[in-house]
Amino acid sequence: MPEKHPSAEDRDSPLKDVSSRELREIDRLIAPNARIIYEAIRRAGEEEIQRSASGLAWSGLAAGMSMGFSLISMGLLQAHIPESTWQPLLVRLGYSVGFLIIVLGRQQLFTETTLTAILPLLARPQRDMFLAVIKLWGTVLGANLLGAFAFALIIENTDIFAPTYHRAFELLAWEQYTGSWISIFIRGIFAGWLIALMVWLLPASGDSRFWVIIVITYLVALANFTHIIAGSVEVLFLVASGSLSLWQYLGNYMIPTLLGNILGGTSIVAALNHAQVVAGNQNRT
Repeated sequence: MPEKHPSAEDRDSPLKDVSSRELREIDRLIAPNARIIYEAIRRAGEEEIQRSASGLAWSGLAAGMSMGFSLISMGLLQAHIPESTWQPLLVRLGYSVGFLIIVLGRQQLFTETTLTAILPLLARPQRDMFLAVIKLWGTVLGANLLGAFAFALIIENTDIFAPTYHRAFELLAWEQYTGSWISIFIRGIFAGWLIALMVWLLPASGDSRFWVIIVITYLVALANFTHIIAGSVEVLFLVASGSLSLWQYLGNYMIPTLLGNILGGTSIVAALNHAQVVAGNQNRT
């Protein structure tokens, strides 16, 4: 193994005679900088872009259905916890369940791609890359929503859950759907921002990945921000029950939420983090 020469930081340290083993341990304890996180996510995005359409579709379908467990978890908690001012603090913990399944299970979720797929595009802004990103987004979004609708149809049209739970699901869905077009859009920006931040944090999280997912998604739920897949499971439950029309879902919820999520994920997180890494590279040169 080649000998490791001390860096300027090592030479300036008041600790002398630090062994190579200790230096490796120091390197391990230092949090990765933005350049390392950026490159890890960019490469993951490149891999996603190169995946086959069928692979993306099946993974996206699984993610859309897995997200249904967020609604189930919240509904079960809501049905069993007495009504009070603090009830939402516990009920909203269930929102994280679907995200845990999807992220730890490596399933394809649309809002994650607002960061992972955009970094390769920002690094190589060419027509072929743009078309590849659009293809990825279209495939994953369509599969996610199909899975979400399938899940909503199953829980509405079967007797898996008692009427008490169905009432809880419906109450949660109306809370998600309530608001003006602009309100849903702005809530979508914050949701897209937070989920993209979660993706940015995960490479450096190590053994804390579980808690990073829970904390970020719990905040999304507690603030009632609108997430295009998690929220669609809820609102599509209303469509499946006949309480809403499909056109109401599309015009009043899906479109503003989708636009908000894309804006929050791509503009605020992807673009700003790309800018800081590019600026850092220019300073290094």
